[in-house]
Amino acid sequence: MYASNYLRRLTLAALVGSLTLVSTVHGQQAHSFDVAAGQTATLEREVHANMNFLADDEMHGRGSATRDEHIAALFVAAQLQGLGLEPGGENGTFLQKTAMPDPLPERVQQRLSKFQDVPRKETWNAIGILRGSSAPNEVILLTAHLDHLGIGPANAAGDTNYNGADDDASGTTAVLTLAHILATGPRPKRTIVFACFGSEELGGFGNRAFLAHPPVPLNSIVANLEFEMIGRPDPAVPAGTLWLTGFERSNLGPELAKHGAHLVKDPHPTQNFFRRSDNYALATQGIVAQSVSSFGLHKDYHQPSDELSTIDFKHMTNAIESMVNPIRWLANSTWKPTWNPGGKPDANAPMGPRPPSN
Repeated sequence: MYASNYLRRLTLAALVGSLTLVSTVHGQQAHSFDVAAGQTATLEREVHANMNFLADDEMHGRGSATRDEHIAALFVAAQLQGLGLEPGGENGTFLQKTAMPDPLPERVQQRLSKFQDVPRKETWNAIGILRGSSAPNEVILLTAHLDHLGIGPANAAGDTNYNGADDDASGTTAVLTLAHILATGPRPKRTIVFACFGSEELGGFGNRAFLAHPPVPLNSIVANLEFEMIGRPDPAVPAGTLWLTGFERSNLGPELAKHGAHLVKDPHPTQNFFRRSDNYALATQGIVAQSVSSFGLHKDYHQPSDELSTIDFKHMTNAIESMVNPIRWLANSTWKPTWNPGGKPDANAPMGPRPPSN
């Protein structure tokens, strides 16, 4: 059921479309996406192509540590390879595989009891490296999680497919699009690592594998930006604005804003979003790691209704585009972010309240 003819055709179409876009922009100025309306339209087509694959019903919600997550990781890895990046996975590949605990933790088993009963033995990360020209030992890490919930309890409409369009096909698409733009422009001074993690939804098993077997030394990572749920605008902030989790914890957000990033403080502090994505595991290692988002607490979070039809593609395209020049500045600068006093997280601190989810 996983490898249907439709899925094979969809995979081929998405890869051909994305790699055609790669060949189109080779040799152009890297800032062309930022200044030309025609290139913005091209960028939006690329965003559509990636989202159409990742959040399609045939992907069965990219359930954590399932074959569908593996297919998503292969899709991401193929694009990173097509861009000519260096492999950051195992044995010269763009994939990093790790075994899941056996047995799974009790809390994970309870969570999965509501969802499709399939083996959860392995999870996969997809990693590509754009090696820096003059400061290759300083690294900017751009990340997202490529998994979601899979097949689970039906909603009122009878839908059991938790597509995860906003959460986090949107973030995965952001990483892929940024990889495309940055890899086809002038090579940055610093190295940029593009990583999409598996099994975030089960407790961050993909980021744990990354930390245990990093493709670059962890102490070389200058900053990590995680892209989490940017598919729809947040009415709590001005139009055309993104927010950064833990904005007040470091000087990363304010400095990126000085260089053109449309980033503001997280307007939902009681939700503890800083601690609720893959960035947090890196932050507890001392890396300045924060998430870029525009999640407006919409009702489709962790529901089958988180589908492509709910995505605001103009907002999403503009959101990705708005981060290009700030990231390019960071990758070409000598500036390094630091934690503000009291901002570095304590891994042993209590998580705090969190709204219930499936």
